[in-house]
Amino acid sequence: MGRRALTRGGTAAALALLALYALLGGDLDLGDEGTATQTTTPTVSAPPPAPESGEQGDQPAASQQEPAGDGRVSDEEAAGIAATLALIDSGGPLPYDQDGSTFQNREGRLPQQPEGHYREYTVETPGSDDRGARRLVIGESGETYYTRDHYDSFIEIDPEDFR
Repeated sequence: MGRRALTRGGTAAALALLALYALLGGDLDLGDEGTATQTTTPTVSAPPPAPESGEQGDQPAASQQEPAGDGRVSDEEAAGIAATLALIDSGGPLPYDQDGSTFQNREGRLPQQPEGHYREYTVETPGSDDRGARRLVIGESGETYYTRDHYDSFIEIDPEDFR
């Protein structure tokens, strides 16, 4: 096999990988140098601020609703979120009895809603020998929040970014 045949084969393999990446939802941005850089970080935002204490019930001040870290999720967290959403979308089975149960919002860190509005689901926490700290909390209207620290803080996410 000549050198030219190997080059054609290498080019075909690279094009096949690029096509597979695009089919799986990847997005490549070719920089000034012509090198590919990945730009598929899911969009996340903080939940809307709650009214200051005393305005409506006993909700905390908006400063307590700021997302953990910089408001973004890591690739590893995104994979866990995607896996959990896929299980929910397929109807299960969900790995823990508590998955799908009512999230009470006792700390008031999410927007106030009637009891039963929010449901919680476990997001796998690598290295944990139990459910771990990561959860998705999904409202009846589809609003979706991710917590990496067992409800101490939340990041509002768009589930479509993970499907």
